[in-house]
Amino acid sequence: MRINSILLIMVLSSVANAAEPISFNKQIRPILADRCFACHGPDSAQRVSDMRLDQQETIFMALPSGEFPVVRGKPTESELIHRIVSTDAEQKMPPSDSGKTLNAEEIKLIKQWISEGAEWNQHWAYEAPQHSSLPRPIKKWQQNNSIDLFIQARLKKQRLRPENSADKETLIRRLTLDLTGLPPTLEEVDQFLKDDSPEAYEHVVDRLLKSPRYGEHLARSWLDAARYADTHGLHLDNERSMWPYRDWVIKAFNDNMPFDKFTIEQLAGDLLPTPSLNNRVATGFNRCNVTTSEGGSIDEEYYMRYAVDRVETTATVWMGLTAGCAVCHDHKFDPLSQKEFYQLFSYFFSLTERAMDGNALLPPPVVKVPTESQTANQTRITGEIKQQAELVQKILADAKYTDSFSGNDYPAFEKADRIWFDDMLPAGAKPAGNPGPWAFVEGPDHPVYSGKNSSTRTGNGLIQHFFTNATDPFVIAENDILFAYVYLDPDNPPETVQLQFNDGSWEHRAHWGADKAHGAGRNNASNKQLGPLPEVGKWVRLEVPAATVGLKPGAKLNGWAFTQFGGTVHWDQAGAMGALQLSPQQKESYAIWEYFLKTVSTAALPDSIKKLVAVEADQRNEAQTKQLMTYYLENVNPVTMALLAPPNQKQAELKKELDAIEKAIPSTLVMEDRKEPRVAHILERGEYTEKRDAVESAVPAWLGESPVDAPQNRMGLAQWLVSPTHPLTARVTVNRYWQHYFG
Repeated sequence: MRINSILLIMVLSSVANAAEPISFNKQIRPILADRCFACHGPDSAQRVSDMRLDQQETIFMALPSGEFPVVRGKPTESELIHRIVSTDAEQKMPPSDSGKTLNAEEIKLIKQWISEGAEWNQHWAYEAPQHSSLPRPIKKWQQNNSIDLFIQARLKKQRLRPENSADKETLIRRLTLDLTGLPPTLEEVDQFLKDDSPEAYEHVVDRLLKSPRYGEHLARSWLDAARYADTHGLHLDNERSMWPYRDWVIKAFNDNMPFDKFTIEQLAGDLLPTPSLNNRVATGFNRCNVTTSEGGSIDEEYYMRYAVDRVETTATVWMGLTAGCAVCHDHKFDPLSQKEFYQLFSYFFSLTERAMDGNALLPPPVVKVPTESQTANQTRITGEIKQQAELVQKILADAKYTDSFSGNDYPAFEKADRIWFDDMLPAGAKPAGNPGPWAFVEGPDHPVYSGKNSSTRTGNGLIQHFFTNATDPFVIAENDILFAYVYLDPDNPPETVQLQFNDGSWEHRAHWGADKAHGAGRNNASNKQLGPLPEVGKWVRLEVPAATVGLKPGAKLNGWAFTQFGGTVHWDQAGAMGALQLSPQQKESYAIWEYFLKTVSTAALPDSIKKLVAVEADQRNEAQTKQLMTYYLENVNPVTMALLAPPNQKQAELKKELDAIEKAIPSTLVMEDRKEPRVAHILERGEYTEKRDAVESAVPAWLGESPVDAPQNRMGLAQWLVSPTHPLTARVTVNRYWQHYFG
């Protein structure tokens, strides 16, 4: 994509040899297009006769009158000549009321063209570019490259001379602005002025081409053509994550990526045999279109609009065609038919994207785009997790477990408390109070039931402290009894105490004493009366059957509230007393653990382990026995769990670090085809509800056939666009560079 090679193609096609025969495209077609095509051209609505002068098959075809518009080599027998030289106002063309005329020189050119055989060419833009021979160097004029030869030949023809070389200050300013879009620094100017070597200019060029600003400057023009934007463009116009595609374009220019590769990756990078992450990011080109999520929008309509947008953009960027005219009808000026438009439309009509963007940052399909450092850290941490997992397996392999229990005299099991919080609130909990915040206090100045602190509140009326949003929720089990410890100040007792539980709603309450707390007067699950005030001056355990306050097994608490009406109250340790549990000593026996599972509960086990427990011990095979023992040592036996704690803790820390990296990795929008393609139809007047003939993906044949073996998908379309025989891609691309540098 460097400039010399592409500008050369542009200049090669701009210099004509004056001695050449009449050129239909350069000399005749412009006359016909300006004076004749309005009535004898492609627009069927404006055409006034069967004489068409815009098509080869009609300009040489007999008219109903028997005349021929053009007879090769015989201008006197050509109806076209008869009409343009006629003195009969009824016969003369162009007609007087058209406001157009032909001068003598133009009539002479048309006659000469017919005399020379009326060679017909399709529009020059639709013929593959051809290299021309180099003009001879002009003596005493300096030439640095082939482009100079063509420019100087044209200058001489126009009787002009090259300008003198600019001074060095002007030169570096022009060069830096052209290649980076920025002015040079004073230091860069001084360095250039001091460099008296013959290579001083080349040194500046090389430095600027290596600058990241070079790629940014070129990418600016490309991204404008690609309709790049960081928002959706309609409705709420929310942000979307497209910047990784922008960065891909910048890097492609800085890396001097070949233009065919640059094209293929943007239009069909996801369809390469083994697409890389960068290949997929490149397809963001066709996710830059405007999208919506406005209420009342119809999916089918917007699938159509998005595909139309992609055809119009692709045709404009690579071929310079205003293809959108053919959405409703055959193109008025270019040979593009409506059918051909919808054949191009078919390439873009079967994507997995949703019609509604959801006003989201990342409407799918998307890919994660980690930085080099993020990828390196992921690799490192994954390796460390593997090491810790291997250490766990080694500890298990080296464990010499012997069950100290034997016989059938199994112990009894007792109910055990599950403590949710004591000296610290659960992870993620957000404490609050009314009035004032949650307050922890310590002994000996305050009563403490368990640990080092308790919480307290003093005031008048209905007051409370509570927390919500715990990220480690407390899951209610079968027959759970919730509890908390309370201490009522004997000198300032409250009238009411109340416990509230939040599973997404605070409508789970129990109270003791006067009915003056939240939900007063209800006496149901939203405020159950469970007795008088507890005894003052001592710690009392308040118990609330979960079912009594409407909490079913499986409910997940994320919040808890301690409420009172007046007085001074201290609160401590809270949780639930549930089903029968194994004691720490009992957990040291595999036999007792298995007996517990058989006779009490397997609810806490994974499904795979439940299935093993259901198999009688003497019916298990070696692999099943080993799997069950491994689970026991890893998750139940306190001795081996203590040995496994350090590597397991390290794994948990590493996984947390890995999760944090994963959440921080940016993502971007990409292209992806549906497994089952949609069928495209010609749409009458471009209305999505007016489907006519079905069409398949295909390229306009008048712009050249697809390469041999090109697939009938976006990859085939991209390969066609960059085929050496394609007439438009090179011209349009050169024009874009020419405009970029010369305006």
